Amino acid sequence: MLRAVLIVLSRVPRMNLEKVIFGFFIIFACTLNFGFFIGDIDRPELHHPSELFATVVVNLIATVLKFGDRTHMGATHLATSLVAVFQLIAASLIWTWHVYVQQEAMNGETMSLIVSLSGGALVANLVSVILLIGETLRQSR
Repeated sequence: MLRAVLIVLSRVPRMNLEKVIFGFFIIFACTLNFGFFIGDIDRPELHHPSELFATVVVNLIATVLKFGDRTHMGATHLATSLVAVFQLIAASLIWTWHVYVQQEAMNGETMSLIVSLSGGALVANLVSVILLIGETLRQSR
């Protein structure tokens, strides 16, 4: 199924598959982060650890995709992605420390810290999406 989609996308005229994949991961990282972030900040049951893990993984993939661009815009994309990754990894480490090292149940105070870090990463993801939209609009002229 995925192969069929890639074949169809590769035959569409004037479509750069590399840019499609790049844009996909930038937007996917932002939407996953938003999904984890949304909800009462101090209620652990509204913020699932698997969603945080998926957010970290997709943000890491988006960061790797940004390494090849040597332009000023590429450097800014990379910077926003690194900010998001560092904050999400910090949030994951806090979660891991609290639940698995200290072996305590998740509480509102710790969850507030984790969600706050995710919110900072969300802002970085939003900046990256805005840069992507601006770059797309500039190239269409």
